[in-house]
Amino acid sequence: MKRFWIVFALAAVSLLNMGHPAFAQLGQILGSPASSATASPSPAAPEQAISEVQDNNSDARIAARIRGIFAELPEFSGVKVEVGQGVVSLSGTVPNQPDIARAENIAARVTGVVTVNNDLARDISVKVGSSTIDSLTQKLQALLKLLPLIGVAILLAAIIIAIGYAIAGLTGLWRRIAPNSFLAELIASAIRFVFILSGLIIALDMVGAGTLMGAVLGGAGVIGIALGFAMRDTIENYVASLMLSLRQPFRPNDWVEIDTYEGRVIRLTSRATILMTLDGNHLRIPNAQVFKAVILNFTRNPQRRFQFDMGVDSDDDALAARNLGVETLAQLPFVLGDPKAEGRIIQVGDSNVLVRFLAWIDQRDTDFNKSQSLAIVAVKVALEKAGFGLPEPIYRLRFDPRTMPLPFENIAQGSRTANPSPDSHKVSASAEVVTTEDVRPADEVADMVEAERANDPGESKDLLDHSRPVE
Repeated sequence: MKRFWIVFALAAVSLLNMGHPAFAQLGQILGSPASSATASPSPAAPEQAISEVQDNNSDARIAARIRGIFAELPEFSGVKVEVGQGVVSLSGTVPNQPDIARAENIAARVTGVVTVNNDLARDISVKVGSSTIDSLTQKLQALLKLLPLIGVAILLAAIIIAIGYAIAGLTGLWRRIAPNSFLAELIASAIRFVFILSGLIIALDMVGAGTLMGAVLGGAGVIGIALGFAMRDTIENYVASLMLSLRQPFRPNDWVEIDTYEGRVIRLTSRATILMTLDGNHLRIPNAQVFKAVILNFTRNPQRRFQFDMGVDSDDDALAARNLGVETLAQLPFVLGDPKAEGRIIQVGDSNVLVRFLAWIDQRDTDFNKSQSLAIVAVKVALEKAGFGLPEPIYRLRFDPRTMPLPFENIAQGSRTANPSPDSHKVSASAEVVTTEDVRPADEVADMVEAERANDPGESKDLLDHSRPVE
């Protein structure tokens, strides 16, 4: 808010310094001293030669002429005029600040005036019968005469605004026209704003306050600019909400990852996207961040691939281990035959060869985490039963460069088969590993999301629409 007030003050000061006509006129209406700052300066008396000899009684004639002119102008009734050697001295008070320059201008235009010494001041007294009280009385009388017209203008403005609210209240129509409820609400709000502004403009124009109307519109523009800077993040958030509601990047209960945040979608509101994390916690992400983020949707494609790495002994046949692992995965009932399971030798480590196994499942029938867990167990058991070693990191220590290597292979002979025979690779893992465990999807978080959407009355404000195509 501090930024808003700074911008507003700078804009107002700049308009005043430039002599904006709307502010000048407003100052004249209120009769404030600030209007003198914007009033145009009085033109200087035309330069003329000053006569060396003065006519008899010329000062008296000049004074009489000026007094006669001022006598016809009520605002100059309190002005005293003295003339000597063609120099006019004005003293006394006038009702308004601009009248000071006006009196000097009138006096300077009289023939024979050399210069004008202006000592006039504005009458700021509040005594009964003073010029200020008289001016205020006149304004009140003018206002009373204007009251019937003001009443008609207010009535007309109220009718226009009521029509706007009635049109904006046709929510069913706007929801049929607009792609979603959020955009329908924006259309209704825009209609209300246009009719309110139109009613005010017409009412001010009827009472003859066109200049004041310009000042109001100018001030509204300055305030709008200041609000735009101060509420930049909020406006960006609403625009992002509108774009997300049109694009529909995900559905309710979709398992998504937005930047570094992962969870299931509860709903999309006009300000934030609400997720339920895999720990069961609510997570609100501003829509401006969601709109610019990288979104990974795990639910959109029912087929999903899991992978895991398994390291076999470097002395064993890595290709045979890979083939056995792929064959084991293919025999698991929850692994899809198309696309087929796959094995890749990706790295030779210090003490093992790393094999990566990949397989596909259908998420509609199989839980991702359960299937991956059972697949790891099945491949591990199959490799161990076939005699493949799954070693941990091995470090060999030498205390002297000439020391012979220790015969570790003679210490634990028969503990395992160093080089399994090719026939042992054909051992079936499905006969050894229990695969009867239930792998059907049973996501507690998904059930929580469905329950919350069913019981939350704010469901009607959800911008996710099943009837609209997703991006």
